[in-house]
Amino acid sequence: MSCVHYKFSSKLNYDTVTFDGLHITLSDLKRQIMGREKLKAADCDLQITNAQTNEEYTDDGALIPKNSSVIIRRIPIGGVKSTSKTFVIDRSEQSSGSSKAPQCLTSHVYTIAIGYSSL
Repeated sequence: MSCVHYKFSSKLNYDTVTFDGLHITLSDLKRQIMGREKLKAADCDLQITNAQTNEEYTDDGALIPKNSSVIIRRIPIGGVKSTSKTFVIDRSEQSSGSSKAPQCLTSHVYTIAIGYSSL
């Protein structure tokens, strides 16, 4: 039996997937990991990267050699789109006291990015 060691990027320890042969296809590896981790294919996809070379496997037919170690990241189906919203807050403050005191006008612009961008 051959094996591939995998771990999610947020975990410390590796788990193992076993298979027959010298290689396993990326799609078979994803299917086995999703089954072991009780993940649903409709909810997310897996991004798989070689732990030694940082090469990302993108082709479902790619062959991953036995005894490889890979890092797994869950990504939403279709990726995540980044949205940003800009809020303008105007604060007009007039100082009390002397009539010669200048009027203070302050304007703040805030940009808030919501979500993450995936390439």
